[in-house]
Amino acid sequence: MQRKTLDMLLTAGGGLLLVVLLAIGAVASWGYSYANGTVHSQLAAQKIFFPAKGSAELASPKIAPYLDKYAGQQVVNGAQAEAYANHFIAVHLQKIGGGKTYAQLSAASLAQPKNATLKAEVASVFQGTTLRGLLLEAYAFWLVGQVAFWVSIGAWALAFLMLMLVALGLLHSRRVSAGETVLRPRLAAAA
Repeated sequence: MQRKTLDMLLTAGGGLLLVVLLAIGAVASWGYSYANGTVHSQLAAQKIFFPAKGSAELASPKIAPYLDKYAGQQVVNGAQAEAYANHFIAVHLQKIGGGKTYAQLSAASLAQPKNATLKAEVASVFQGTTLRGLLLEAYAFWLVGQVAFWVSIGAWALAFLMLMLVALGLLHSRRVSAGETVLRPRLAAAA
């Protein structure tokens, strides 16, 4: 095979890979932007705030280590949503239901239909569990956006590298003489 032909084939393959990497970078950047924007706007609309610094709610050893850094802030991103769900709502749900899940409390309430206290616990745990689930879903969507961000960075970096390699391939193909082959010099040396 002629060296010039091989250089042009490899350069064309590199050019195709460059286009693919640029497309991946663009789509991943869009995904990151979309996920962050959507999570932020949806959470901001809910107007959920962490307890203020020094409040009794932040004094709990089950809550304070995780939420002190967010004290008084509004929940507007996935990391905050995860912290609020797992270290604020979950702690309160355990306290309300005595460590029982909504399903366990609901079954107990069905067995004791006249127990008003149990019915109130069931309603509170249901609402808290629902909010917790929604916040954790926002966290998951936000996390997918964060992964897309790093994928976009990697794709852009690889695209830049591939651009350099394609440029070098084009330069090399111009320097190679038309009659030069890939394997002939080695075969001649072996004989």
